[in-house]
Amino acid sequence: MASAGSGGTSGGFDEAAAGFLEGQILEAPNLRTFTFLELKTATKNFRPDSVLGEGGFGRVYKGWVDEKTMNPTKSGTGMVVAVKKLNSESMQGYEEWQSEINFLGRLSHPNLVKLLGYCWEDKELLLVYEFMAKGSLENHLFRKGCAPLSWELRLKIAIGAARGLAFLHASEKQVIYRDFKASNILLDASYNAKLSDFGLAKLGPTGSNSHITTRVMGTYGYAAPEYVATGMCPYAC
Repeated sequence: MASAGSGGTSGGFDEAAAGFLEGQILEAPNLRTFTFLELKTATKNFRPDSVLGEGGFGRVYKGWVDEKTMNPTKSGTGMVVAVKKLNSESMQGYEEWQSEINFLGRLSHPNLVKLLGYCWEDKELLLVYEFMAKGSLENHLFRKGCAPLSWELRLKIAIGAARGLAFLHASEKQVIYRDFKASNILLDASYNAKLSDFGLAKLGPTGSNSHITTRVMGTYGYAAPEYVATGMCPYAC
């Protein structure tokens, strides 16, 4: 069996740490830069019947693109994608959008959701991800009417999520995820778990430091008690 953090890559965090601190969007050649018109077309003009979910960040829409060119296609043809249209009214919205690009644009692992590209046009901030057919773990656990997950599937999901987290902790810069919860664990068609939403993620300690001090973020019910109590996060947090 592969180790918990195997099967992934992280690109040049040592060289790019300054970019995170200065609020830059780091170079990520594997990401496609979409125009707003392309994503408007892919989601049928962001129609309400294309909405997959929504929250304080904005809305997520179902879209269709060509698998090879990534150009928008007619609904029902090509590859399904998830398009997150962020609320751009606040600085926090921009910072979380930037964090998603900088982390997911440079990290690759079977248990991290794949970011395909992004759009920044005027005040419009959008992110394009692979489509996760089974939605979030939270919906399967708590939504009324959802069939209970078998224990076999629950174990598979737990192991997958743990592998994704272990990969982040073992990357060149130990990445502090800071938002590990059921709603951020997405499931593909085969119930493979993938961590999503890196808007609150942070680079870990540098040099000889073993801890990092950070404002407590995320959801209190899921955060480590020592982190909530002290604001100090060891590299394995």
